[in-house]
Amino acid sequence: MDISVVIPLLNEEESLGELRSWIARVMDAEGLSYEIIFVDDGSTDSSWSLVEGFAKSDERVKGVRFRKNYGKSAALYCGFERAEGDVVITMDADLQDSPDEIPALYRMIKEEGYDMVSGWKRERHDPKAKTLPSKFFNATCRWVSGIRLHDFNCGLKAYRNKVIKSIEVYGEMHRYIPILAKKAGFGKIGEKEVKHYPRKFGVSKYGWERLLKGYLDLVTVMFVSKYGRSPMYFFGGAGTLMFLVGLVSVVWIIVEKFTLDRPLTNQPLFYLSLVAIVLGVMLFLAGFLGELINRNAPERNHYFIDEEI
Repeated sequence: MDISVVIPLLNEEESLGELRSWIARVMDAEGLSYEIIFVDDGSTDSSWSLVEGFAKSDERVKGVRFRKNYGKSAALYCGFERAEGDVVITMDADLQDSPDEIPALYRMIKEEGYDMVSGWKRERHDPKAKTLPSKFFNATCRWVSGIRLHDFNCGLKAYRNKVIKSIEVYGEMHRYIPILAKKAGFGKIGEKEVKHYPRKFGVSKYGWERLLKGYLDLVTVMFVSKYGRSPMYFFGGAGTLMFLVGLVSVVWIIVEKFTLDRPLTNQPLFYLSLVAIVLGVMLFLAGFLGELINRNAPERNHYFIDEEI
């Protein structure tokens, strides 16, 4: 199969029929074999009924339904698990992403050798309350990750199949899939300028709480990417340094006690040193426990393999 199109959705009943027909026209015109995987993230309208109807009339349409709203990352993860195409395309269900971009994205993966291609909505048809935080977010991601993409959060992306099978998205991690892919060893990440359409139906699911979640998830993904397989390097290193600083301070204070006859308990540094020693031991133990948990993970080394003959 050439392409799997994964589409997470939430209350998009007005746009699903047009989107499905649009994708079919593009694929048939290009002669590409495909499947469409709709992931209903807890819709309360008739979205799922429409997906059921599509699946009954077309075997290329698949559907997954959540019991309640779990978020876009969970929807993408479930769609990725079921994707069988050589190239996996993700796009939003609100008709703001154009299926006409799919053939070019497909060729960039298959012919130009990219592991992943991210869309770039240079001209966006969204309110300022959404575009301004997005610019700040993208600038921060470029600075932290070193990946030169203009639009990390664009829903229209293309992946080589092995990329989406090698990463796990959860929480709000869908924004950081390029970072996850790079850390998993897929370094050829490209970008394509794509057309962005105004929303025709429904309302945006964007909320200001996503800014806080996005920041916390950025910290998480950078930490896990660097220390997820070796937590002792971070916790053990920080704990050892803190323990040594506290120990040296305590020894210094004790020496002053006997040489200068200075009382221990009257010095705030004495108590700070004890706190540093205790925290150092706790951090070291946290790293040690993390290593034990990681060592017993049954699939801790599955991500090493790229190909096998």
